[in-house]
Amino acid sequence: METLIYAGQARGCQRITSPSICSVVKRRALQFFLSLATAFFFFATPVRGALSTGTTYPISFVDIDGNKFSTADGHVTIVVLTTAADREQARTVGDRVPDFCLGNPAYRMITVIHFTHSHMAIGRRMAIAFTRHRMREEAKRLQARYDAQKISRDAKSDIFVVTDFDGTTASELGQPAGATDFCVFVFGQTGELLAQWHSVPSADELAAALKKSD
Repeated sequence: METLIYAGQARGCQRITSPSICSVVKRRALQFFLSLATAFFFFATPVRGALSTGTTYPISFVDIDGNKFSTADGHVTIVVLTTAADREQARTVGDRVPDFCLGNPAYRMITVIHFTHSHMAIGRRMAIAFTRHRMREEAKRLQARYDAQKISRDAKSDIFVVTDFDGTTASELGQPAGATDFCVFVFGQTGELLAQWHSVPSADELAAALKKSD
């Protein structure tokens, strides 16, 4: 009968009659320690995931006009994360923003357009040009609401769009690489996440979330 002795005091595996058995033991020991190392790395490395309501997120943005914003700069901020294909949903969110937010500098809405395909420089310029065209259209629609409410304010000053070509902003908003989810977030004045949806919220839901900041 073949006998195998394993000595644990730095002498490793000692072969009596079968080198193949010793090799198997060494290989299994290596697999065991590799598994432990992988598990340690997994638990030690923070994994970015979905944002948690009630947690504060000081996220910074720069829109296509160079304006700088933060979710923690004293405003109540609606952030819409969308792709170009879902722009109608983003428009619907804008239409459902309650009247008490219109023309009120304490509130603002930022639309983040996440481009899911890589763009060369010329492609980015074309995408930005198209985005500016859409912004002008949205400003006209918003101006009509302002006029109906007798608000003396240029709607163009309240249209903010961020173009996200590399997924950085989407990642900060809790989206994994390659995700194309449509998301709506409401942040309080200090960056606390008050509400979030992965679809278009109703007008009542949006108004209720915004009122939490009062």
